Amino acid sequence: MTDLVIRALDESDVHLFDTLPDPLRAHEAFGHATYRPDWKRVALRDGRVVARAAWWGGPDDSAPLTVEWFDFADGEEEAGAELLRTAPWRVGLDLVMPGGWREDPALRAAAEARSTAARAAGYTPLVERFIYRWTPECGLPERPGRLHFAPEPDDAVFFDALRRIHSVTLDAHARKAIAKGGLDLAAQEEMDFFRWCPSPRDWWQIARTPDGDLAGIHIPAHNPSGPCIGFIGVLPEHRGHGYAYDLLAECTHYLVERGAEFIAGATDQGNFPMAAHFTRAGYPIVRERVNFDAV
Repeated sequence: MTDLVIRALDESDVHLFDTLPDPLRAHEAFGHATYRPDWKRVALRDGRVVARAAWWGGPDDSAPLTVEWFDFADGEEEAGAELLRTAPWRVGLDLVMPGGWREDPALRAAAEARSTAARAAGYTPLVERFIYRWTPECGLPERPGRLHFAPEPDDAVFFDALRRIHSVTLDAHARKAIAKGGLDLAAQEEMDFFRWCPSPRDWWQIARTPDGDLAGIHIPAHNPSGPCIGFIGVLPEHRGHGYAYDLLAECTHYLVERGAEFIAGATDQGNFPMAAHFTRAGYPIVRERVNFDAV
């Protein structure tokens, strides 16, 4: 087997990235995503692309935040692993698959090969997530009308609510932050994400019961790829009433009223209550992701 050549791409040869077939077809579901040419890398053998990866970040980020596209030709798992090992950025990795990929033997084999290569490159799996995409054809979810929503200018209110929400959480990323730096870190990471999004600060909303108790928060947002459900959270003492659905419905209406023609959303596959709320609100699963941590 001939030697492997690994290199970054630029505007002059970025077309090489598209010469490798994508058997998972996962990226067909979100053609709106764009990747900087200099954040794309390929592995070539005899001048042919045998592995590729694309890193993603916001338009103002000086370095990428995650690997969002990673695949390789049949039998080139080691080339894929070496492509990741030699990259100048050590960030998380998202393996993107179509919804229900485990039910198709060919898709399952391709996904498992990528997972094997990622592990060989030093990545460890963190969580599997459902990725949703609402469009007008899905219909607007009914607003139950049980909560009162309002903007809240005080960041301290959101920070305190996030600490309380994450004190009992199913979210794997929050649990990881808590293990590393406690509830303060988990709350701060959420706040940092809200600030990173280009959507206005005054979109952040709190939700109160008719008695005036703070029940939860929702963050309608735009990330660099478009409108999204930034965050849905119910305080522990108000759980058991299905309020997460109320928050999700309100968040959806809020974004649509501001011109959203689609809305992205996501939740951990193990978060069965939130997954059920997305289904009830008319959000179809368009793909799945396995989030890996860089060791």
